[in-house]
Amino acid sequence: MNTSPLRINVRSEIGRLEAVMLHSPGAEVENMTPRNVQRALYSDILNLSIAQEEYSRLYGVLSKVCRIYEVRPLLKKVLDNAIDRAELIRRICVGENATRYYERLMDMDSSRLASVLIEGLPAEINTLTSYLANEYYALYPLYNFYFTRDSAVTIGDNVLICKMANKVRMRESVIMEAIYQCSGAFECGITDANGYHPENSPVTMEGGDILVVRDDILLIGNGSRTSSQGIDFMIDRFSKSHPEGTLHIIVQQLPHSPESFIHLDMVFTMLDRDKCMIFEPLILDDHQYQTVDITVTDGVVSSIKPVRNIIYALRRLGIDLKPVVCGGSDEWDQEREQWHSGANSFCLAPGQILTYARNIHTLEELDKNGFNIISADDVISGKAEIAGRCAITISGSELPRGGGGARCMTMPLSRMDAGW
Repeated sequence: MNTSPLRINVRSEIGRLEAVMLHSPGAEVENMTPRNVQRALYSDILNLSIAQEEYSRLYGVLSKVCRIYEVRPLLKKVLDNAIDRAELIRRICVGENATRYYERLMDMDSSRLASVLIEGLPAEINTLTSYLANEYYALYPLYNFYFTRDSAVTIGDNVLICKMANKVRMRESVIMEAIYQCSGAFECGITDANGYHPENSPVTMEGGDILVVRDDILLIGNGSRTSSQGIDFMIDRFSKSHPEGTLHIIVQQLPHSPESFIHLDMVFTMLDRDKCMIFEPLILDDHQYQTVDITVTDGVVSSIKPVRNIIYALRRLGIDLKPVVCGGSDEWDQEREQWHSGANSFCLAPGQILTYARNIHTLEELDKNGFNIISADDVISGKAEIAGRCAITISGSELPRGGGGARCMTMPLSRMDAGW
């Protein structure tokens, strides 16, 4: 078995997937009550057993096509090293005002500690301060961690550790930084945005807003999770790592409500070299949200200008995409299916995607555009092969309640060349 570190290599959204990082939803999802559902950033409480059953289809399909790395065993590996364990626990305790639990956490064995850092640590109500705080958890469960896309972004052979918009998700980024830095599983450059800016900085970014189209093209959403300051930070760091040549960063402004618009990949994802999935009202129709084309030449921003839309901007850069409309032609269906992550598809290879089965009008549009609709169960059982243009469907009654789809739940680590 090859135990050498995997070299991070992600230069497109569509190149054939070679490796991915996942986190199966566990007890942290069940450690939620109606009182803290809003804090968890969910639209509803999940039924864990059904969510896990649905997730197993995603996992099963991915295991057929690529190497899977999982967060929990990688975190345990970090915690097995005493120095790395001490630094990680220090960062978490200081960042979450839980320093009095430091020794207790340090005394746990690595498996138990990995679980606690993900599933939460109940508070000890043994001081007046803790009593008056009226908080059940000293460290809150990471309800959103099965959306591995958001806390770190793989761009080329580098990883950007994101500075999340909501404090409840900060620990996800801290854990991801430790995994990339200390697990020994990966070879890559690392930029930790948290190390450059204090907690109250307006600089924020999340992976759902960042799409790697080509070596020289990034799409970035500017909305409630990724600020303009965060985009400026990314452009500055991206420019420093590409001191020669021309880079294009296409920024799409997003509404701050409803919550289904939290990330760009909820309204735009790549399907193939010549196709993309869109939520038409925001990507093609007239509205007040700007699309901005930023050009970086030899490491310096040389142009910032408005453009008609993402598809127009990409066409000018040699990528001519035909849009497939989430929800089909009916506005009512478009809104319903966008809400349930109909536009949030994930490429296994050019023209081969994972998506939810519930969005029937979106699947009809995919079928009209030459995609064979296949169930995940048929792929896993061997009844169907992943071949040609296809959309592999996973059940989605519970997973979408967390606010994301197949792209949200997958962090690509390595892809083959897209062959542009």
